[in-house]
Amino acid sequence: MIKKLDLAPKHEAFAEATPLGLIGLAIGCAALTPIAFGYGLTPAGLKTAAMFCLLFGGGCQLLAGLMNFANKNLFGGTVLTAFSFNWIMNWWALHSTAEALIVMHATPGGPAPDMWLAGTMMPDHTILLATDVVSLVLFLVITYGFGFFSKLLALFLLDIDLLYACKVYRGFVPTHALDIPIAVLTVILGLIALWIAFATLINPTAGRAVFPIPGPMFHAPKKAAFDWSLRNAMFTVLFEHWSVYAFKTMSFEDLKLRVQAKVGDKSILPDLAYLMELGAVVVTTEEEKVVNIRLSASGIDLYEQLILKKYEF
Repeated sequence: MIKKLDLAPKHEAFAEATPLGLIGLAIGCAALTPIAFGYGLTPAGLKTAAMFCLLFGGGCQLLAGLMNFANKNLFGGTVLTAFSFNWIMNWWALHSTAEALIVMHATPGGPAPDMWLAGTMMPDHTILLATDVVSLVLFLVITYGFGFFSKLLALFLLDIDLLYACKVYRGFVPTHALDIPIAVLTVILGLIALWIAFATLINPTAGRAVFPIPGPMFHAPKKAAFDWSLRNAMFTVLFEHWSVYAFKTMSFEDLKLRVQAKVGDKSILPDLAYLMELGAVVVTTEEEKVVNIRLSASGIDLYEQLILKKYEF
């Protein structure tokens, strides 16, 4: 029987969790958008938005962040997990503000509203400003890091940077001039989050870039890595030969010419010797010179697993 080879196991603990976090972020942004534009500023509106912030903004991103950590995705896990707690703070702030409004708008004709009690329910401005300043610094640095992955991810973090910059400025200089820019940035953040989520979900399924994601903005020096090009070219040529001629051998000169047409003038003997020792190829020699080659059954199965992914459904 053919056995599935587990040559280099790289199994993630969970499926890709980032789309879950991004969809949660987008729904949280949608819940905040009417408030950012000045609508829904009632206890009912604030509490409704608060629940979306808690369940989707906080819950989805916390779950996605922890799953990313389990998959050893440092950047995704850090950003999503840290940002999830910020959304939980948004829930608390909205809920507290709604409770304060209820106290301040006591029943007409009844006892006077307890203004001091209402004030104690509101989030403290000084504490929020201090944390917004630190968050801005953190996200600026993370923006640079995401530039090594994709321009769109860098733009995503840049939008967050601008949001926090507006919040910090408004914290030091109270003004309503930034209300509309903050609202617009909130909408853009949700849209970018949806685009990245759709790209992660749909592109692999469709087999093409239905939602294109641009490449990195910055390029780090490449780490030394094994060059698979020569061995892959040899396997490809031999597999194509097998697909037509079954186990009929192929001349060494023909193999060398066809491989060199793919990867350039490189000696194929060392890799050929390795594959022979591995049992992936059958080699015929005359006077210690390689004459003919063909793939063995093990070599065919190896190619089908590594390149054609025949066990991945």
